[in-house]
Amino acid sequence: MLNKYAEILNGLNGESEMTPDSKILIIDGLNTFIRSFVANPTTNENGIHIGGIAGFLLSVGYAIKNIKPTRVIICFDGKGGSTKRRKLLPEYKQQRKVNQKTFRINSLSVEDEKVSMAQQMHRLIEYLENMPITILSVDNIEADDAIAYISQQVYNESNCYIMSTDKDFLQLVDDRVHVWSPTKKKYYHPNTIREEFGIDSQNFLTYRTITGDKSDNISGIRGAGVKTLKKMIPILFEDDLVGIDEIIHYIENSDKKSKLLKDILDNKDILERNYDLMQLKEVDISGFAKSSIMESVRNPIPRLNKLQISKMILEDMMNISIKNPDVWLREVFFTLDTMAIKTQ
Repeated sequence: MLNKYAEILNGLNGESEMTPDSKILIIDGLNTFIRSFVANPTTNENGIHIGGIAGFLLSVGYAIKNIKPTRVIICFDGKGGSTKRRKLLPEYKQQRKVNQKTFRINSLSVEDEKVSMAQQMHRLIEYLENMPITILSVDNIEADDAIAYISQQVYNESNCYIMSTDKDFLQLVDDRVHVWSPTKKKYYHPNTIREEFGIDSQNFLTYRTITGDKSDNISGIRGAGVKTLKKMIPILFEDDLVGIDEIIHYIENSDKKSKLLKDILDNKDILERNYDLMQLKEVDISGFAKSSIMESVRNPIPRLNKLQISKMILEDMMNISIKNPDVWLREVFFTLDTMAIKTQ
């Protein structure tokens, strides 16, 4: 029994030594919301779909309880998105605007689905505004750029965890920056990336530059899969940092002959374009955007408003998903609210 009390006291002492900047959880907001809206068909007692809100809150709550961050920042795309990327590739992410249903309840028309999505997003922001969380959105930049800037430059001495299913973030993984996949419930560390993809995290961007990204409408080199690349360009899978120039030099000096290697040499301009579209290590955003991000993350963290959130859960009849709001709020946000006090 004494040992158990000692463990509790040690845990409390360790928590008291932590600061709000010790461990940062940065969440890809739209990625998390769309995934929740599509995958969670939950409706309340009135038959109104609440899966987008409920799924988002439960997914974020699960991540917080597992990662135990001292600060949470949720990033959303700013108005206008990335003008820089659209100049490089006008069709960038255009396929995401296809007018088709994404939701799984057949009673909703396409238009009703759009209305439901907008309403739930608006309501979700109201929930988040009452939590010890920083919400961030800057015009003309994507959440990807904000997340990268925060993890690489703002909190470059903190342990950072990025929550997203977007593989673009895997290029940022190192001993300090990790990615949490909410669908796989899996942490991506350097070793994890090597185990899953057979490639070092520092070369993941070069790999993606060659293969492209269908989800963002970025075409790559046809036939460029992991197995083929391992056989034809083995240097990409070694421990040293390898960029596009090293790939081109290797092919030009190689005795190997294949259509893939010829296509890579013939499409160097596509590789360079893809690199500019995908790279996040050196974020190319305006000084205004950088100062806006700095201002947002340096502002005091809001305190947890348990009364207001509990009231909203009752109004939205979300008890079907969050059965005991008081317990859930305490388990998820106790440490974050303690850290919020330190920023006031």
